[in-house]
Amino acid sequence: MNVQNFTTELVSMLFTLAVVLVLAWIVLRVLKRSQLGKSSDDKLKFVRALPVGSRERVVLVEYRGKEYMLGVTPGGINLLEKRAVTTELIPREDLTELDNKP
Repeated sequence: MNVQNFTTELVSMLFTLAVVLVLAWIVLRVLKRSQLGKSSDDKLKFVRALPVGSRERVVLVEYRGKEYMLGVTPGGINLLEKRAVTTELIPREDLTELDNKP
């Protein structure tokens, strides 16, 4: 076996591996940067879960400005209700009125 031939092939293989690794790093950086630009509306936000049985739950999640109420069982997930997210605030005077009720 020729040592010079082996060395040439080894250097060629290492160079090819380095090129592949650099390309993978560049692709990952581009993908990460494109993920940062997405709006917060695209994120699925867990709001609350309420157990209704030993393995059943009612789950409330927000996604793209809507609230989804889901029934989660071992057999599947069902949509129970869908509505727009409301950020309606109760006026301060109504809150003090509620506190004063017996």
